[in-house]
Amino acid sequence: MIKVGTIVGDRYEILERVGVGGMAEVFKGKDHKLNRFVAVKVLKEEFRENRGFIKKFKEEAQAAAGLAHPNIVNVYDVGDEYGIYYIVMELVEGITLKSYIERKGQLTVKEATSIAIQVSAGLEVAHNNQIVHRDIKPQNIIISREGKVKVTDFGIAKATTSQTTTSAAMGSVHYASPEQARGGYVDHRSDIYSLGVVLYEMVTGRVPFDGDTAVAVAVKHLQEKMVPPTAFNHEVPFSLEQIIRKCMEKSPDRRYQDIGDLLADLKQSLLEPEGNFVQMVDLDSQARTVVMQKGTTAKVKSSRRIERIEEPDEEEDEYYEEDEDEEDEDEELSPAVERIMTIAGVALAVIIVVVMLVLLSRMLGLGNKEEKDEVSGQQTEQESGDDETDGDVNTVVMPELRGKTMTEAKTELRNLGLAITLKGSERSGQYAPGQIIQQNVSAGERIAVGSSVEVVTADTGSGTGSSSNSDNASSSEPEKPAEETVTVPKVEGQTEANARNALAAVGLQTGTVTEENSETIPAGSVISQAPAGNTSVEKGASVNLVISKGPGNVTVTDVIGHEESRAVGELQAHGFQVAVKDVYTDEMRAGLVVSTNPDRGSSVAPGSTVTISVSRGQQQVTVPSVSVGMTFEEAREKLEQAGFRGNIIEGSEQSTSVVKDFVTRYDPSGTVDPNGTVTIYISLGQEEAVPGLPAD
Repeated sequence: MIKVGTIVGDRYEILERVGVGGMAEVFKGKDHKLNRFVAVKVLKEEFRENRGFIKKFKEEAQAAAGLAHPNIVNVYDVGDEYGIYYIVMELVEGITLKSYIERKGQLTVKEATSIAIQVSAGLEVAHNNQIVHRDIKPQNIIISREGKVKVTDFGIAKATTSQTTTSAAMGSVHYASPEQARGGYVDHRSDIYSLGVVLYEMVTGRVPFDGDTAVAVAVKHLQEKMVPPTAFNHEVPFSLEQIIRKCMEKSPDRRYQDIGDLLADLKQSLLEPEGNFVQMVDLDSQARTVVMQKGTTAKVKSSRRIERIEEPDEEEDEYYEEDEDEEDEDEELSPAVERIMTIAGVALAVIIVVVMLVLLSRMLGLGNKEEKDEVSGQQTEQESGDDETDGDVNTVVMPELRGKTMTEAKTELRNLGLAITLKGSERSGQYAPGQIIQQNVSAGERIAVGSSVEVVTADTGSGTGSSSNSDNASSSEPEKPAEETVTVPKVEGQTEANARNALAAVGLQTGTVTEENSETIPAGSVISQAPAGNTSVEKGASVNLVISKGPGNVTVTDVIGHEESRAVGELQAHGFQVAVKDVYTDEMRAGLVVSTNPDRGSSVAPGSTVTISVSRGQQQVTVPSVSVGMTFEEAREKLEQAGFRGNIIEGSEQSTSVVKDFVTRYDPSGTVDPNGTVTIYISLGQEEAVPGLPAD
């Protein structure tokens, strides 16, 4: 067992143990070469002779060593010495997200989204390096004292090219994806599922699936529908609920296919909490054929896949050793599976024939019924239906976008399954700044679902300076009379009243007014405006304002266990006022912070006073005056009543002034350690003279 004070690698001193997992212990250490504190992860002694565990331990270091990102715990070094296998990592002082959730119950939507954004940013780097974490859970997410979120413990991470199943390396079952639960192939979309579970827990205070055993929880991941988070927290907005739902789809193909897309939607949800911008994937209308090979049926049987699930350590990571001797044996397909495969094969053949016939008919001009009907002036029943679902089911009718803003066009196109791309802006005397003046697909034309429409918007100029392209695009539209334009005044930083007056003075209306917290803009002043200042708009247009509510609440810094001077400095650096209170305790040495009021992690107003209770060690006992003339028993009782709990020893000495068997004095005097030793001296009386000797 590694001991405190041990130095490994000729530079890392082990200071104290700070955590323990299923496979390793984590110590706080000091790097004497670079003079910094580090975390040293050491493989447990009982696993040091097991090649499988040593391999997994080294794989963790290799998986994380190449990842450098502010939201990932950095790995500095790895080595082994005298049979001690260790990884040296960045020391992050803070608490796990699990502890933070347990402390607060439910996180605010803004706080949960911010944490998810930081975790996604870290995972994006890992995924871009072909590393899948495979054990995303609140226990593996650390929130530092500065509020930085870091992902740690790539202990069961694997490169995506390894194509291994998770039967031997399954993370905590409450956060495991369905494919992990069944022992199937895992890729980056499994991390996205697990992050969805973590996000669900942050906003509701509970995991979406729970049970008495790991097997019961795994079955729920595979079969049961998620209870919407709004059932437990009505504050969860529509966009965030859609994000969680998409992350936690049972099928990986329905989830976000890239962590970057999830990151973009999380950021958008902060701007449009009730926006309908999350694109859910509908696979019901798409025929999917799965080719099954001999021997794979054992992996899809519930009984086999559930047997693989083991209950992991709830608070720390479990590592599992792959049993190299255990291999899946090929099994014959059951009659039921054979029938399913036969039906699937027939269906696939029919689909192929239909597709070939459609293509052939189009090539021969037999599929242009709609065009022939238009030439002959006939109006068929099909043409009188809904324009958006007319004709080919994979195409839609392009709407008219000219005159609409990018936000309006984006919403309309998303509802049709289309994307939008801004190609630039041009001057226009017909459209207001920001309105679309060109689109590369004309209104009324059919366009394939999933396509992107290119548009051009009007810039901030006005008048007749439109380009020739703009004139051509709008030649079919009647010219509108030029509107009077005004320059929007810049009102950011002004009070709301002054901003309203400034807008009214140039003929503009005050539009939507919303409030947000701000650390820099005083309460009641304008944080931002739209349109921005110094831009040209039509007279009478509205300008939206965002007004500051002042700084939001802040979290009390965790300084428990810190030296008094350090704790005061940290709290003051975070804007708190500090008061110091002395307490006596035998639980913490003198000079260290025992507790804070308000408690660490509490949400308080900026600039609040935090009282720190500093240990002054054990409370000393003042030895009472033991009067001459007391007996030993009387003196001892008086000491104990004063709070003394240590040893009371009886001493004796000759005395010419105190009668025999009564107290003469005690030692020590004054204040003493309550658990120390006090000697009470008892008189032996006056020393008797020896006959024949002169008296003193």
